[in-house]
Amino acid sequence: MTGTGTGDALRVGLVGYGLAGSVFHAPLIAAEPGLVLDTVVTANPDRREQARTEHPGVRLATAPEELWARAGELDLVVIASPNKTHVPLATAALEAGLAVVVDKPLAAAAAEARALAALAERRGLLLSVFQNRRWDNDFLTLTRVIESGELGDVQRFESRFERWRPQPKGGWRESGDPEEIGGLLYDLGSHVVDQALTLFGPAVRVYAESDTRRPGAEADDDTFIALTHANGVRSHLYMSATAAQLGPRFRVLGSSAGFVTYGLDPQEAALRAGERPSPGASGWGAEGESSWGRVGAGESPLTGGGRPVETVPGDYPAYYAAVAAALREGTAPPVTAAQAAAALDVLEAARRSAREGIAVTL
Repeated sequence: MTGTGTGDALRVGLVGYGLAGSVFHAPLIAAEPGLVLDTVVTANPDRREQARTEHPGVRLATAPEELWARAGELDLVVIASPNKTHVPLATAALEAGLAVVVDKPLAAAAAEARALAALAERRGLLLSVFQNRRWDNDFLTLTRVIESGELGDVQRFESRFERWRPQPKGGWRESGDPEEIGGLLYDLGSHVVDQALTLFGPAVRVYAESDTRRPGAEADDDTFIALTHANGVRSHLYMSATAAQLGPRFRVLGSSAGFVTYGLDPQEAALRAGERPSPGASGWGAEGESSWGRVGAGESPLTGGGRPVETVPGDYPAYYAAVAAALREGTAPPVTAAQAAAALDVLEAARRSAREGIAVTL
């Protein structure tokens, strides 16, 4: 821990106030009693005004170097800037003696992620990756269902993160420039691969298909990954911006039963709409019974087959609560750089598989 904090709260510098910074990180940092949003770094005048309005009293900086110069006053830096800046900014922050949270993906390559992990270990600093989808309501529910044993031995895991966006939005996330690390493989793929590895452990074989389908699109917008896990489970992962009909978010098939759930966790939509989680308040991340998943065997959930399973409320605030605890107690962060590197091993293999038309053994 490097900074002095404000009272008992740890001081946080946030680099970037676009979608990731303003919708996800800043509200979740502000919701955690153990943290205080000290400084927002953005040179964009509109975003500076937005940050000032949404977080009265926050300091503003125009460049990350201003945080490194004040490293002794801070406890944590959160990097929510474009993907291509993640590695250089995380390196600079660690070299300045600051603990770091980086939005996913941590890097373009697993080797870069492992180099950052080694630097953090040498400096004795926390390095974590923001994988909020581990705290999605459907993922928490699925984890509980699997742990209950009701499915028997899981044989196949299907995960879909699909959207219908027939017109490209542009920007670096859809850029075809490899330096931008754009496209769905690294955007949504970072989420679905992390979830699969978290549930079922390491992958030993990767096969992928990746297409750029929309007129004018530069980066992949329709991608599929098939994983064979070391324990024999097969994961089929779909990412698409061109899905005119959306499939189930999760379909998990076991030796005794299956679990199916549709729709997306409501937390992102709530954050985008300006809603904010409050410490100790109930109702955040909850959804109605009509959205519950179903467990059963030999029946279709679309016709009411199977048993409804109450959805566990989503809990994005748990990520920064765990980060604050790790900083204070020296425990492992909620998502480690080693875990991020393992996911990047899969993403790199998927990119090679799609390019060469082969299955890749890890």
